[in-house]
Amino acid sequence: MGFWKSLFTTSEVTSASQQTASAGYLAEAPTADSAARIFFSTDRAIDLYELEELCDAVGWSRRPIRKVRKAIQNSFLVITMWEQQGNRKRLIGFSRATSDHAFNATIWDVVVHPDSQGKGLGKALMKQLIKKLRSEDISNVTLFADPDVVNFYKQLGFMPDPEGIKGMFWYPD
Repeated sequence: MGFWKSLFTTSEVTSASQQTASAGYLAEAPTADSAARIFFSTDRAIDLYELEELCDAVGWSRRPIRKVRKAIQNSFLVITMWEQQGNRKRLIGFSRATSDHAFNATIWDVVVHPDSQGKGLGKALMKQLIKKLRSEDISNVTLFADPDVVNFYKQLGFMPDPEGIKGMFWYPD
């Protein structure tokens, strides 16, 4: 089954996760380590210094914490990915989307810790993000990708410049 088609099949969320949905719990991802549990959340109460450490781990430029907080608060959707081993919980993935709340959403800041890359977890994070956007009846999903991750998004069904539409950007001098 293809990535996009899988978003429209029955929910993968178990009854246990449905019971905790009010806490922002979405679903679990399979993991090879039986002692570890990977789960997704929409809870925005994120330790911003932990998020900064995650972004540092992948080599992203530092952003002012106050602006990161504001970006999260003003996002339409935030999905985080966590690894839990015993009582220890660690942020290993983050993504967010802005939207007009009707037709369009743009995905921003998709990041997966280097220790968790190459295990299908980035794909699982994107699947949760798009699934949630589709459940809100958002049908046009866009993103901006660095050249080194374009193929990752192509594998998920994203197309560069569909229908010849050219993005334009304005930056202050």
